[in-house]
Amino acid sequence: MKKYFKKAVALSLAAAMLLTGCGSSSDTGSKSDVTEITEETAAEEWEAGVTEGAATEDWAEEAPAEEWDGGSYDMTEEASNSMADVWEDTARTEEAKSYLESCYIYEDEPYPESHPNEEYSEWEEKGFTSVKKEPLSTFSADVDTASYSNLRRLIREGYDLDMLPEGSVRIEEMINYFSYDYKEPEGKEPFGVTTQISTCPWNEEAELLMIGLKTEDIEYDQAPPSNLVFLLDVSGSMYSDDKLPLLQEAFGLLAENLTEKDRVSIVTYAGEDQIVLKGAKGSQTKKIKNALNSLEASGSTNGSAGIETAYALAESNFIEGGNNRVIIATDGDLNVGLTTEEELEDLITEKKESGIFLSVLGFGTGNIKDNKMETLADKGNGNYAYIDCLREANKVLVEEMSATLLTICKDVKFQVEFNPAVVEGYRLLGYENRALAAEDFDDDTKDAGEIGAGHSVTALYEIVLKEPLNGSMSADEISQLKYSDEYKKEFGEEEITSPAAEKEWLTISIRYKKPAEDQSNLLEYPIGYECYTNKPSDDFVFAAAVAEFGLLASHSAYPENASVKHVEKALNSIRLNDEYKEEFLELVEEVQ
Repeated sequence: MKKYFKKAVALSLAAAMLLTGCGSSSDTGSKSDVTEITEETAAEEWEAGVTEGAATEDWAEEAPAEEWDGGSYDMTEEASNSMADVWEDTARTEEAKSYLESCYIYEDEPYPESHPNEEYSEWEEKGFTSVKKEPLSTFSADVDTASYSNLRRLIREGYDLDMLPEGSVRIEEMINYFSYDYKEPEGKEPFGVTTQISTCPWNEEAELLMIGLKTEDIEYDQAPPSNLVFLLDVSGSMYSDDKLPLLQEAFGLLAENLTEKDRVSIVTYAGEDQIVLKGAKGSQTKKIKNALNSLEASGSTNGSAGIETAYALAESNFIEGGNNRVIIATDGDLNVGLTTEEELEDLITEKKESGIFLSVLGFGTGNIKDNKMETLADKGNGNYAYIDCLREANKVLVEEMSATLLTICKDVKFQVEFNPAVVEGYRLLGYENRALAAEDFDDDTKDAGEIGAGHSVTALYEIVLKEPLNGSMSADEISQLKYSDEYKKEFGEEEITSPAAEKEWLTISIRYKKPAEDQSNLLEYPIGYECYTNKPSDDFVFAAAVAEFGLLASHSAYPENASVKHVEKALNSIRLNDEYKEEFLELVEEVQ
C-alpha cells in the first residue's frame, strides 16, 4: 500500500480541514500543495491535522496516529470507516468534493476498483503433517491456469498482495501456468517424471521437493479430429469490452487454426439458449467467424439450459476416437435455472459420463464467478483458464492449442508415501481443492484431473527431516505401507529389515486412465538421496519463486521468511527462457 500513502494522508487532512471550517474553495489549496506532504512528516501531519483538528470525539478516538499499521502505511478498517463517516456527514458540498478529488495525486496509480460481486471458492490451507500419523499424501492433478492470469489482472489494476480477495489465489495454478523443461515420456508411459530436492528458499528448517510431469507434445494437425461445441455466454453481463468482444476475437483466433477434419458448432445462452452454428467444417473459417461476430449481449443468464443443449449437440456429432469437447466461455454469472455450485456440480458430473470433455474460459472483471467456473471444470473432465487479454487468448487457444483441447490422460491422481526414517513432516503447496482421501487413490470411480498434450504438472512439498514424533497407527494400517518395517521399529515391535527404508525418502505413485478407458494404470517412482542437490535447476528455482510469491498473495499462514524481494532476487539469478516467465518477473517488480 505504500504507493498510496500520500493520497491517504491527503484525504485525512482534507477531512480534518472540512471539520474545522477549512473546506471552502478559496482556501483548500492546490494539488501541488498536497504533494508536498512527505513520508517523514506524515505521522505528525496525521496527528496534528486529523486527531487534534477533529470536531468530534468519535473521530479522535477512531483514527489516532497509531491506526497506521506499524509504518506499513495501511489504514485500519476503523480509521477507514471513520473517514467515510466524515465524508457522509460533512463533505457533501461541491467545493469539498472538488478538494478531495484533487488529493488523488497518483493519477497513473489510482486506487484499484473494488469488485464486491466477484466470487471465489473458500478453501482451508493445510499445515505440516506428521509422516507417522499420515504417511500418504493423495491429490488430483490440476492443469488449470485461471488463478494466475486473474492474479495478474488484479495486480495490474493496482491491488497490493494484502488486498487480494480471499480464495482468488491458488498456488498450484500459478505454478502450472508456466512450462518447464521436464523429462519427456519414455517407452509406452504417457508422461516423463522429473524430481528434485533442495533447500527450501523461504523456510530454513525444511527442504523442498519438486515433482514434475510432462506429457508428449503433439502438433494439432497430427491430432485426431475434433468435434467442438462453443457454448458462449451472451447475457447482459457480457456487454463490456473485456467480455463478449474479447471472446469473439479469442474464438476467432481458434477458428483460424482448425482444419478440414474438425467440426464446429456454436450454442449461445442468455435468457434462453440458441443454436447459432451446427457442424461446420473447421476449414470454414469465414463462416465460423461471421457467426461469432454476429453475437450481441443482452438478457439474463440461463447457463444450465445452454449446457444441456451444448452437450446434446456434441453427442449428436460425436466422433469415435476423436476429441469431443464443449468449450464454455463466460463470466460465470449464472442467474437463471441451475445457479448454485452444488447444482452445477451435479449437472456437469452427469454430463461428463457422455465421454465429452470440457474447457472453461473465464472473461471479464467486476462480477466474475470464479467459484462456479472452477466447479464446472473440476467436475466435468475439464480445464479452466482465465482470459484477461488477447495475448492470453493466443496463449491458451493457439500456442497451447493441443494442451487445451486434446486430453492425453484422465483421472490422474498422485499419492506420495513418505519414509519416516528420513522425513518427519511434509506440506503440499496448493492443491487444497484437489485433496483426496488415501482410499480414493485405488478407487477408479473417483474423479480426478485431466492432462492435455504437452502439458506439464508440478507439485511442490516442503519436507522436514526426521525428528522424534508422537503418533500411532493400527497394525493393519502399518502392514499396508511400503515402509512398514520402519514404523514397527519406531513402535518397538521388531528391527528394521527393509533396504528401502534405509535409502529412499519417499515413493511417488501415479494413477491415470487413457481417455476412452475406465480402468486406471499405476506407475511408481521411488525417490532417494540421489535426487538431492545443492545446485537446483532453473526450473526448480523458478517454480519455487512462483510458489513463494503465491504464499504471500494467498495470505498463507505459513510464509516463514517469504518476501517479494527474495522472489525478485531468485528470478534474477536464473535464465528466464520465455516471455511469460519474463512477464512474471515484471509483475514481481511492480509489486516490489
